Amino acid sequence: MPVRNDIAGVEMTEISRETVASIVRHHRPGDGPVSVEPIATGKFNTSFFIAVDGEALVLRVAPPRDAVFVFYERDMMRQEPEIHRLLREKTSVPVAEIVAYDDSLDLIDRDYLLMARLPGDPMTDRPQADQDAVFRQVGAYLAEAHRLTAETYGYIGAHRPMPPQATWVDAFGMMWRRLVDDVVSVGHYDEEERRVFLTLLDRHLALFDRPVDSCLLHMDIWHQNILVDGDSAVTGIVDWDRALWGDVEIEFAVLDYCGVSEPAFWEGYGRPRDVSPEARVRQVFYLLYEMQKYIVIRQGRGRDAAGARRYKQQVMAIRRQAFGG
Repeated sequence: MPVRNDIAGVEMTEISRETVASIVRHHRPGDGPVSVEPIATGKFNTSFFIAVDGEALVLRVAPPRDAVFVFYERDMMRQEPEIHRLLREKTSVPVAEIVAYDDSLDLIDRDYLLMARLPGDPMTDRPQADQDAVFRQVGAYLAEAHRLTAETYGYIGAHRPMPPQATWVDAFGMMWRRLVDDVVSVGHYDEEERRVFLTLLDRHLALFDRPVDSCLLHMDIWHQNILVDGDSAVTGIVDWDRALWGDVEIEFAVLDYCGVSEPAFWEGYGRPRDVSPEARVRQVFYLLYEMQKYIVIRQGRGRDAAGARRYKQQVMAIRRQAFGG
């Protein structure tokens, strides 16, 4: 099973410290200094640690609106305030309080989100952390998030990249088609390859046509998005902008890919995953769904054709191994 590597983000134009300070002071009026520290680890948004009047904040600025996106990435920051509200009100998952969200483009030509800074550091910066203890907590927190459900399926947040669907099979079919078309749009699938991937799902679509709850799924749990303190306590699970409502099995495939679904995670999660032959086929499709997005990200935003080709080669190898041809 592949494990996620670092990926190229959007090629950003520089955002000046003066612009950042003016945004912060718009929401925290005052005359004192605003401390601005760029966060180097961001792969999609441009982010900053902020210190102002004794308050610790984080400012996240979305990519330019003319960037190349996977279909569900456009304006996806818009769904975060509601997701944070739900999690803070209905779970114990550690997520930040949102101070402000602005998509008016009045202060900067991008959407931005200002939020409280959570304690702790990314797991990648805490090599001494007890990984089993961390993953056990992540499992418990994710189980809480998965108990939040909706009436419809898909990317149903405020950014609305697709119409909400009445069933998971309809939602995943639409998601798969749109993602395949995104790969076509950046020049890495031709029309025959597009037909192959669409036909592949059509042949197996009945496996997805089953009753499942529409659960809140993070869809980007990896070491960088898990904050921990010096005692290996999880202090934050961040970056909910890719959130999806649907089948928990697709979340599990992302956890596999990101190296999180270790035994300790499942201890914390408290329920075993389905390992039936049908679930294993779905797992391959969900893994392919996760990996195909990196073809678009590498080519469309990273302008890295060689990297995109490597992801395509991995996708093709997994398809051939699982389904032949």
